[in-house]
Formats: sequence, structure tokens, C-alpha cells
Amino acid sequence: MLKVAIGADDAATGLKKQVKAHLQNKGVEVVDFSHDVAGNEQIYPDIAFNLASAIKEGAFERGILLCGTGIGMAIVANKVPGVRAAQCHDVYSASRARKSNNAQIMTLGARIIGGELALMLVDAWLEAEFEAGRSAAKVARIDYYDTLLHPDVADRGEKTS
Repeated sequence: MLKVAIGADDAATGLKKQVKAHLQNKGVEVVDFSHDVAGNEQIYPDIAFNLASAIKEGAFERGILLCGTGIGMAIVANKVPGVRAAQCHDVYSASRARKSNNAQIMTLGARIIGGELALMLVDAWLEAEFEAGRSAAKVARIDYYDTLLHPDVADRGEKTS
């Protein structure tokens, strides 16, 4: 069973609830890192960092982060070495985030897209798999820069192809 982490700030709670229910209806196991989870009063940088760190450690195969625009969550998640987060606002980008960039995290902007589009983006992203091919060398170069700046990333054992 696919295991997905989800996290949202106060600007995206409503959209997060829609996405979470959609995933659960598809049989996906969802773990919620959001601000509205009991005992979690974190702001979006904390939510994004904690979720991305859990992805890096292998606790989850994929993660979805939601905030007002999706920008802040993507910026923070991409600070975690070895993690690739992509902001998605259309189906093509959501699909290519996986197929070309092997993004483990997608970010969505609740103030940018509506619920129906969000669900379409989630489905496109979940159905897509890394194709390697011409993109393998590019993703390997991204990984190279991670290991150049953060030598401990090389120890995580993830393969991009």
C-alpha cells in the first residue's frame, strides 16, 4: 500500500481535507503533519521541513504539502538534502515532476487552485513514475549537487534510475 505524508498550514486546511479524503478513498495510507493535527501548532516552515525530513529518512514514499501558494512549502522542503519538491498548478507539471524530476513531494497552493483541479493534480502525480531515460543524467546531477553541499546525503542509498 502506498504511504503518503500530507501537511498543510492554516491557509490550506480545507483543501488538505479534500485531498486527504480523496487519497484515503483510493486506499492510500495518509499520515498528517498539518498544523491542525492535535498537538501540532507549527507554522508552514516547520511542517514542510518535518515532512521532507521524513521523506528523506524513507518513512514515506511521497509527500504532499499545501499552503496558500505552494511556494513557501516548496522552498522549505527543497532545503532538505536529497529531497525534490515541485510546485504543481497544472496536470502536465504534476506528471512531469515525477516523470522527469523524480520529485518525492508535490506542493499545491490553496489560493491558486480549486479542489477539483487539486484532485486531478494529485492523481496525475501519483500515477506518474520516474522514467529515467534522458532525465536520469539530469536528476543524477541534482543528486551530485546535494552530495557536494551535503556529503551525508550520499549515505541515503536512494537511486535515481
